[in-house]
Amino acid sequence: MKKYTNDELKEIYRARRKTLASEMQAHGVGACVFIDSEEHREPALPYYTNHPSDGVLIIFSDGYTVLVPWDENLARQQAQYDKLVPYTRYKNKDIDAILAVLNVCYTHGENSKVELPPYLTYPTYLKFIDALASYDCRCKEDGLHQFVVESRMVKDEYEIECTREAARVGDLIIDEIEKQVRKGKIKTESDVALLIEKRLREHGCQRTGFDTLAAGPSRSFAIHAFPGYTAAEWPAQGLSILDFGVVYNGYTSDTTLTIAKGPLTAAQEKQLDLVQKAYDECVKLYKPGRPIMEAAKKADSVFAAAKRKMPHTLGHAIGLEIHEQPRVSPRTAPEVLFKPGMILTCEPGLYDVEIGGTRLENDVLITEDGNEVITHSRIIRL
Repeated sequence: MKKYTNDELKEIYRARRKTLASEMQAHGVGACVFIDSEEHREPALPYYTNHPSDGVLIIFSDGYTVLVPWDENLARQQAQYDKLVPYTRYKNKDIDAILAVLNVCYTHGENSKVELPPYLTYPTYLKFIDALASYDCRCKEDGLHQFVVESRMVKDEYEIECTREAARVGDLIIDEIEKQVRKGKIKTESDVALLIEKRLREHGCQRTGFDTLAAGPSRSFAIHAFPGYTAAEWPAQGLSILDFGVVYNGYTSDTTLTIAKGPLTAAQEKQLDLVQKAYDECVKLYKPGRPIMEAAKKADSVFAAAKRKMPHTLGHAIGLEIHEQPRVSPRTAPEVLFKPGMILTCEPGLYDVEIGGTRLENDVLITEDGNEVITHSRIIRL
């Protein structure tokens, strides 16, 4: 991955905040508040500051940014901001911290509109209204916070580079898993899940993007096996699934491979072929300017022709979160198009208690003239 200087990183995060500030000015909002805590994880915190979690972020309409982190030491080392105020100064109370920052930094002469997060509970919102009585507080589902969600749909160069690196490491792990499986060194679901945990950290990644799902033939009928993995044999005769992602600089990959260990039944062979066909047909539709729903409808039509139905959407965007907007679904509005810079999964799958499960998932970067599949998961036959 390209090495970014600190000045380059500062400019990347400053540019994102500038885009939000322009939107705030257009809507006459003076300050926008984001709160990341155990109660609600807010990806805007890392998106605008590179601080991983737990803190209050206030961005003003001129782009001036105040970060109130729980972990002051970590924030000073890696976060991007204009002013840092330790959370402990306000006894870790977000309302007190926000009021103090607004009182110190706000230019009342311009306007006093403050947009609060739409994920606040109603009782908490009332507390904010009381505490910030001198400000014109707003809380809207379709406001600035939704603008941030939509902004994150199209990745900038740095986000694409981070996701590419996560994809590269994930591919290395997939290749090693296949080698070890063929040599008989991986014997259980736990073996493969713990191998992923070890290798991703050896390659500079931070964590898995979600709890790894490793399911042998007796459990692969579940879309998301519960528990994620056990001491059961993996892969065993039949169809086994492995769904995992790795995170690099906050950005995750998301891949699913199926291992088909023979001898297989005719029904299992047919299911493998159907999923591969759906994947091959649908990924060709991940192109700029095309309605996203078209790809999802194509998957449904492939399966419907065989009198089968996929119980989940064809895919979703990835980034700072494992499931981001837009969704690749037949219910996605027809005006929502694939755009250059989007990174989305393509993951057709079929599941049956007797047959087992089959899913094939890769991450697809939409480019100016088509797409690039940046991960290389596959159906592995033994």
